[in-house]
Amino acid sequence: MRILAVFIAVLSSAAVLLGYFLAPLLPVLAPIQTQLLSAAMTLAGVAALAGIFNLFSVHVNKTRRDKKNGVYSALLVVSLLGTFLFVSALRPGHALVRVVILESVVFPIESALMGILTVSLLYAAIRLLRRRLDTASLFFLLTTVIVLLGAVTLPALGGIPLIGEFSRWWSQVWALGGMRGILIGVALGAFFTGLRVLFGADRPYGG
Repeated sequence: MRILAVFIAVLSSAAVLLGYFLAPLLPVLAPIQTQLLSAAMTLAGVAALAGIFNLFSVHVNKTRRDKKNGVYSALLVVSLLGTFLFVSALRPGHALVRVVILESVVFPIESALMGILTVSLLYAAIRLLRRRLDTASLFFLLTTVIVLLGAVTLPALGGIPLIGEFSRWWSQVWALGGMRGILIGVALGAFFTGLRVLFGADRPYGG
């Protein structure tokens, strides 16, 4: 069974990888790649559904056992069931689903979390300066303050003059450059991890 698992994993990954480079030369690889990717997306969806059922069962049991903190689990269960029934009845693309679920619940919660994250970053930068005063700490605090001031709006003037433009330049040059570097590192790590799985050096599939 281990040899069969290695054979299936290597053959599938090789077919998908070669399909990106040799599809014009070997047209037979295109439908094979499509079928394999469709199967992978289906399995990922089934795994996500299994995770949701597991989350539901865990919090239902927690609601029964934990009388003190079970109210949060009960709120999660009720919200999950209510959202599922509401979206199932109207379909995800319905305008009422967007208004009730997204614009009234999801977007305000995301905005509140982003506000909390901003304040937490500023507080963490100040605490970092108290414990370790160096160039990296000062640069972190300076970046946080610049981005925060660039997003602040005044009651009568709107955005702070000059700071908003400087904040956008700072975000587009320094922050975006660092983000691209991180993404390149992640892409290279995923590429070499895939190659190790392809050649059988790593066997996360039980081989």
